[in-house]
Amino acid sequence: MGQYDIIHAHNTACQLFVPIAKLLSFTRKPLVTTEHSTNNRRRSKWWCKPFDSWMYNRYAAVICIADKTRVSLELYLGKRKNFFTVWNGVDISRFRKPIKNIAEQSVFVVTMVAGLRVEKDHETLIKALAQLPINYRLQLVGDGERKESLMAMCKEIGVDSRVDFMGVRMDVPDILEQSDVAVLSSHWEGFGLAAVEAMAAGRPLVATDVGGLHDVVNGAGLLFPHGDDKALAEKIQWLCEHPEEYRQVAQKCQERASNYDISIMARKYLQLYERAVNR
Repeated sequence: MGQYDIIHAHNTACQLFVPIAKLLSFTRKPLVTTEHSTNNRRRSKWWCKPFDSWMYNRYAAVICIADKTRVSLELYLGKRKNFFTVWNGVDISRFRKPIKNIAEQSVFVVTMVAGLRVEKDHETLIKALAQLPINYRLQLVGDGERKESLMAMCKEIGVDSRVDFMGVRMDVPDILEQSDVAVLSSHWEGFGLAAVEAMAAGRPLVATDVGGLHDVVNGAGLLFPHGDDKALAEKIQWLCEHPEEYRQVAQKCQERASNYDISIMARKYLQLYERAVNR
């Protein structure tokens, strides 16, 4: 084995294979893993639970990226002393932008940064756009297996001329700066880094009231019920038609984002690493 102090695993395959590899190699190096989601397919299969129980017990620390993620894991396996919450972090300084003045604006740009994957609920956002005036445009930043079906949906309901599929981008801070409202519409979410990035950019965020998003957004941005396209459309339009309230929500979002600076996450990770090494 190499010259290192800790083995840190992420995601399903690695989470299982790393403890097995440790047994076979007889190493005494402590294991740490990060739990990223409130849900996965294994938890719906009863026969996976004994394997998961054994697996998680092999780790000195199971770091959950949000309180909801930890609670979900505890509901599945019970409370354990090696379960910890460390909120995900973002380089706030990279995303921080001045809050916009939209008082004289005639066109409004709504942006969602998310992979075009099953856990994201782009359909609800597209349906919401169809209920908004024609001076509202939608930018979808990200790529994935659902791109073709989403493009077909836009064409079917007649909003394809107002939706830009922007693909994977490396200039997300600039895209957010040019946006007016950010949306994160999800079926479930362990945390929502894109939510914090949008809030750090000084853009009011409208997000689905699910999982980790509730804890991150509640009291700063606006939440809407899962799958409720009408409520989402109403909240977007309300923000754009009320410049003073827009600014207040944007300011609260930016202040909330500072709680998730990556330096805070790094410090807490280091504390758990030191704890694992000194056990």
